[in-house]
Amino acid sequence: MGHRQRGEGQMSRFEETNYYFRRAAAVMDLGERIQALLLNPYREIIVTIPLELDSGEISTFTGYRIQHNNSRGPFKGGLRYHPQVDLEESKSLASLMTWKTAVVEVPFGGAKGGITVDPARLSPRENERLTRKFIQQLHENIGPMKDIPAPDVNTNGQVMAHIMSEYSKYYGHSPGVVTGKPLALHGSEGREEATGRGVVYVTEEALRLQNKAVSDSRFVVQGFGNVGSHTCRLLHERGGRVIATSDVFGAIHNPAGLDIAALLAWVAANGTVKGFPHASAIDAGELLTLPCDVLIPAALGHVLTRDNAQDVRASMIVEAANAPITPEADEIFEKAGVIVIPDILANAGGVTVSYFEWTQNIQQFTWGVDKVNEELQRIMLRAFQTVYRVALEKKLSMRTAAFVVGIGRVGKATVLQGIS
Repeated sequence: MGHRQRGEGQMSRFEETNYYFRRAAAVMDLGERIQALLLNPYREIIVTIPLELDSGEISTFTGYRIQHNNSRGPFKGGLRYHPQVDLEESKSLASLMTWKTAVVEVPFGGAKGGITVDPARLSPRENERLTRKFIQQLHENIGPMKDIPAPDVNTNGQVMAHIMSEYSKYYGHSPGVVTGKPLALHGSEGREEATGRGVVYVTEEALRLQNKAVSDSRFVVQGFGNVGSHTCRLLHERGGRVIATSDVFGAIHNPAGLDIAALLAWVAANGTVKGFPHASAIDAGELLTLPCDVLIPAALGHVLTRDNAQDVRASMIVEAANAPITPEADEIFEKAGVIVIPDILANAGGVTVSYFEWTQNIQQFTWGVDKVNEELQRIMLRAFQTVYRVALEKKLSMRTAAFVVGIGRVGKATVLQGIS
């Protein structure tokens, strides 16, 4: 597949991530040789997956696994099934995982990948066969001490169960090969809501530093999937007013605040937020520019661009999604004084509880949900405070400060091990 150019200024997704890296590297006075060492992926795996569909027709799909850096521990990162999965996006997201795991100080490196497919067009049996055939080609390059995939866009605990099952055919019972598994297959309590819970912890802390509270604030959450729905629920439980949210079918708005419990019940029954009776339908683009205290993009990347950034009326943006803001939009927000809590900090709750799950699998000892949430809060707040301190001391944006923290830790581990 070609290196499709996306975004603004004709930068690819990987180049956009490297743009943020280079800004931080300049602050750190990092030499070109070290930069090159840290920027480039360790391994790029591209496979062709032939699949017999239920109809008997043969179709082929392309699968990717980019292993970016493992100087701090095994490669770690999600697998997504989406029509837009390609080499450049996978490289970008793998790189972000390297810095993310370092920012929260969990002992992993960074990886990412997936299959270029629209899973809505596959039957459950086709999805399972596709997953198993992908692992048949990938199994030598993943493992509990090598590379540990996790759910991402359009993948879930069921997909992880199929990966664990297929991998275990080669290596014996291996629950630690993936995280985000169902509880019945040695998953972790609290894993499903972990990313959303982490988003709420850092949002709470960022508001506190502005002498505000969740209960005093209005929130717009773009996306009501796994991350967005848990984010909305937890904000609502803390007294926050979630005034708008959306999914692929539509967007809804209630300036008085959405009844999140009722909305969750509606979505469970109808499969979409669209048509929720206690809210007005609005345009998906309009949702991003509603007046609010905190805007939380929790869907796909590239939703805030130079075309709409100046219309955003939030004083803070918390990146629950990966790369929802383009570099040009990021500069607009920085100049306007909009606080941006970057993805490599804000949405690191998922990989943090993935670390807990992996730890439990290796120890063969299970943690309770209270311990999981307590440890998640401790790690997320520690990471936030470290990044915030660097931002203040060096007069940097939170994004550049987060990259400085992550790059510093990965760079130190790389240099200490030596190059031979």
